[in-house]
Amino acid sequence: MNILHIDCSPRSESHSRQLSAAVAHKLLEILPHAQIYRRDVGYKPIPHAGAAYATALSTPASLAAAGRSADALLLAEQLIQEVEYADVIVIGTPMNNFTVPSVLKAWIDQILRVSRTMKSSPAGKIGMLRDRPVFVCIASGGVFRGDRSNQPDFITPYLSAVLGCIGLKTVHYLPMQATAFLDESRAAALRSSLVATIQPEMVGLVHSSV
Repeated sequence: MNILHIDCSPRSESHSRQLSAAVAHKLLEILPHAQIYRRDVGYKPIPHAGAAYATALSTPASLAAAGRSADALLLAEQLIQEVEYADVIVIGTPMNNFTVPSVLKAWIDQILRVSRTMKSSPAGKIGMLRDRPVFVCIASGGVFRGDRSNQPDFITPYLSAVLGCIGLKTVHYLPMQATAFLDESRAAALRSSLVATIQPEMVGLVHSSV
């Protein structure tokens, strides 16, 4: 069993980092023989897609000519293989201006690739990757879900759409909200309550593929 743990916050003690670490620890209790592989785009941001990458993906012919070994696609191929190797994925991210931070968007732009992780059909995009559980730990200074929500939620429908289009449909959201108003004891209690929602059956592998 392999767990891919991704963090997106630039702050070492951020709420999203602490929550994703607690989730990873919980998963190790459920899957004691699992190994964790880290991709920290908060501390080490990956580059945004450049001209060479955009050119390679611009047409089916240019993509076919580039192939997987082209320099422009090497990073994307590495990131895609990390996802393929994982049985469970944990993503810790802040909500930045109603949606994902740019470092997570850069990761998304590299792993969504036609003819590699998704294919087009008359009905829309079809995922080419095997489904697996994804736990998304979101920290927000405000409230975007539930009865007390006072701002729009663009982050969860967006992530559901982009992950779903490559085949990752089993997505669990753990929202840590109103962090701007939490002291450490209340934050710790909220983290514990969110982690407690993770049950063994939630990490069972999904073997079906599209």
